Amino acid sequence: MVKSMFSGVSGLRAHQQKMDVIGNNIANVNTTGFKASRVTFTESLYQATGASSDGSDTYGGTNGSQVGYGSQVGTIDLQLSTGSYNPTSSATDCMIDGEGFFIVGTKGEGFADTGEEASTGISSKFLSRAGNFTLDGDGYLVDGQGNVVYGYNYEAGVAGTGTISPIKAFEDGDTPYSYTGVTINSSGEVTLTKGDETTMVIGKIAIANVPNANALEKTSNGYYKAVSNTGTILPYAPGSGGTGELLAYGLEMSNVDLAQQFTDMITTQRGFQANSKIITVTDTMLEELVNLKR
Repeated sequence: MVKSMFSGVSGLRAHQQKMDVIGNNIANVNTTGFKASRVTFTESLYQATGASSDGSDTYGGTNGSQVGYGSQVGTIDLQLSTGSYNPTSSATDCMIDGEGFFIVGTKGEGFADTGEEASTGISSKFLSRAGNFTLDGDGYLVDGQGNVVYGYNYEAGVAGTGTISPIKAFEDGDTPYSYTGVTINSSGEVTLTKGDETTMVIGKIAIANVPNANALEKTSNGYYKAVSNTGTILPYAPGSGGTGELLAYGLEMSNVDLAQQFTDMITTQRGFQANSKIITVTDTMLEELVNLKR
């Protein structure tokens, strides 16, 4: 009887964890670039109550028997489908139409765009799907949290040679110039319009291709961090290396399916109730056992 109580407790814990994930999904239904998570259950421990045996000349074989100890959370997976395009009026807003992640982080030195150096360099940064960018007072292209955006730098409008570094309108020591606008096109080029109406490409946004994106570790503010199981992450220009192109003047909406979340919430609630019933019924049976001797 105690086994059934343990099974009920494990079921309560598993369904509570699933409800936690569902609640987080629903809470982020309007979060830019948010990726929903999915919970799957698996069986817990088993105890053998009878061994199997071979048949003989006299008797046939018998099957073994086992009693389980309930369920547990098996996996919590990221749902990486692309969210819908949400048009905005900002020329520096963009979304990745397909696979890949923006590379953002603190100001730092550049790194090569190929080989182990590229993978190591990206692993020290954050990955993001939120493309709400702007230029700060120092000329850096930054995201909503103030982290600089990494990409291919341009000098005098000419693409750099294989180095990923923070995209910046002007170098340290240069005299900052006034500008009237900044735009980002589908290929990731960041174009600055100066006060004299001339234009200059200051960089191209790099997109990280993650072989096993499901292994990424979620952190705060919509960021992801690479872990050992994500594979070798390499940067590419948008639309190359298996990454998606950029869609300008818009942001990626959350990919949360509210109808599915509400359905999961109902079934999870019923599962929780059913497991709590196991505990109450087992408790009633134990009470009857205790009351046998009055």
